[in-house]
Amino acid sequence: MEILKKSVLVILLFGLQLVNAQDQKTIQDAFSKSYTLETSLKYNEAIETLKGLNSVENYPIQLRLGWLLYSAKRYTESVTAYKKASEIMPASVEPLLASVNPLAVQKKWDEVEKIHLAILKIDPKNSITNFRLGQMYYNKKEYAKAEKYFSTSLNLYPFDYDSMLMSGWNYYFLGKYSEAKELFNRVLLYSPSDASAKEGLGLIK
Repeated sequence: MEILKKSVLVILLFGLQLVNAQDQKTIQDAFSKSYTLETSLKYNEAIETLKGLNSVENYPIQLRLGWLLYSAKRYTESVTAYKKASEIMPASVEPLLASVNPLAVQKKWDEVEKIHLAILKIDPKNSITNFRLGQMYYNKKEYAKAEKYFSTSLNLYPFDYDSMLMSGWNYYFLGKYSEAKELFNRVLLYSPSDASAKEGLGLIK
């Protein structure tokens, strides 16, 4: 009787492995087809190829759908797919960062801000998010708030062109002219003929 139980268990495990292998091949084939369709700009067909899979709890499928839906300009659906991916892998910043694109196209800036702040709870030193938040607050002329995020980005990448230039202008509008001057001069090391940095230095003089 014990031998029979073990035999049944082995058969069940083998059957499960076979089903999983078949499922994996189905998913791989669908992804491969979706890339081919994407190359031909057939985004909706690529989307349907992946939607035919059992994708509710599959992170790569939801992430891929988010991108294809964004490419097809189906922005609301794209955000939904990225949200599902984020729910599957809550510690991942990947779908959060990606969801900013369809939200930005729709000019949903409050939601973009919330997404970036959510990313920083997971990854406080994320350079992209810190820089983008700095930009958002700079554009709102909230220079004190922008300084916090630009400073983080700049400390991570001290010779990054965008971080140097935006931090320089932000310091200028805060009235911190010595810091602004130092950064504008550093920008000119990166880009010797940079018009924006030269304009900033001209205003400080």
